[in-house]
Amino acid sequence: MFRPPINRAMRSLDRSFFRKDILIAAAGIRDTKKISDIRAELRKSRDMLRMERIASVQPYPMDGNPANGRKCLLLRPGVKHDDSSTWSPKLQDLVTSNAIGILPFNLELGYDYWTYHDIMSSILPEDEQDELPTGFSIVGHVAHLNLKDQYLPYKDLIATVILDKNHNIRTVINKIDDVGTHSEYRTFDYEVLAGPPDLNVEVREGECIFQFDYSKVYWNSRLSTEHRRIVDRFNEGEAVCDVMAGVGPFAVPAGRKRVFVWANDLNPYCNKSLEDAILKNKVSEYVTAFNDDGRAFIRTSAMDLLNLEKAVNIKEKSSRGRNPSTQAPSPRIIRTLTQPRTFSHYVMNLPATAMSFLDVFVGLYKGQEALFIPHTETKLPMIHVHCFSTKSDDNRIEELQICGDISARIGYKITPKTPEVTIFDVRDVSPQKRMFCASFRLPAQVAFHE
Repeated sequence: MFRPPINRAMRSLDRSFFRKDILIAAAGIRDTKKISDIRAELRKSRDMLRMERIASVQPYPMDGNPANGRKCLLLRPGVKHDDSSTWSPKLQDLVTSNAIGILPFNLELGYDYWTYHDIMSSILPEDEQDELPTGFSIVGHVAHLNLKDQYLPYKDLIATVILDKNHNIRTVINKIDDVGTHSEYRTFDYEVLAGPPDLNVEVREGECIFQFDYSKVYWNSRLSTEHRRIVDRFNEGEAVCDVMAGVGPFAVPAGRKRVFVWANDLNPYCNKSLEDAILKNKVSEYVTAFNDDGRAFIRTSAMDLLNLEKAVNIKEKSSRGRNPSTQAPSPRIIRTLTQPRTFSHYVMNLPATAMSFLDVFVGLYKGQEALFIPHTETKLPMIHVHCFSTKSDDNRIEELQICGDISARIGYKITPKTPEVTIFDVRDVSPQKRMFCASFRLPAQVAFHE
């Protein structure tokens, strides 16, 4: 009854087609002062119409026009105004007491009422609705689709309806190749399906703001939970090396935690957006941006950090109740954070190829054994490397394969049972593909290898 009209032949959106008149019954309220009490009674007896986005209280119908401010309550399907046998005992009691009258009501629904899913379900062929395109990404004001071939004939329809039904979206694009297929910067080719070709977006993630040209940098809104999970592992005052930092979804929130982050990306557009994010989010004391090759950066940053002295004074917050006419005293220094000489964590969020960078850690701290346990209390760093693998119900096969790959690249065997090794299931990428994050402590036999 409340489904939209169906037109499987539609190729150009006709919004007027989706107008529908539905004849139902309504309870006309004799005394509008009693409407709240009567509504409560009819809700309790389940006689009210309960549909999302349809107000249960409507103007009293009188030849299609409101009459003297009177109101009526829409009733559930099945109640007929001219058949008292369809009335519940509660409706009959209210009619008998002259509190209400049961009358016909023409409910008018139009294109604006139905959702994106409703509209597309009434247009697309029935045999192509099992994977209806609903899981699009939203990046700022841009909706990012990855349409399968069978939906390409309907791409303009899909984009127009998305634009209509999501008022925060101004532009709809469709990816036409895989991420990184033609670009080492993890960007992708796309086509604009609806709206202006403006991909300069602003994204808020957690308490951080990022602004960038989505056509020139990599961003995945579906990784926000993973960003937070990794950053939660960092402690104030630690040093972190973010090897493939992008625009800073790990680095910037870490900086807000007073973590010293050396954030690198090969893409100069990412580097520029990262520098902007550092300033915008006021973390320049803690986060430093670099534009270098990842393999080279792993080695040079480890050595450079050894020789760089840096400290940040933590000051008490100024009092809000201070008299603005008096000069504020200099904020008192509460404590000082000194940047460590070694990294506590390495983050390598480039799942397609990050594993291939692991051999750089072989001999990374050769000759620097005195910096770490047992000579000091400093542990060797944790490595967090993202990767793709297959899918299984328990991920056991994938865990063994990932650990085997890591072992082959660093020349030292680790397994899922090795202390401090975790293989975290990040997200499904496709029906046969899953993204993981392997975290492990850099073995001494690898770090100090001759």
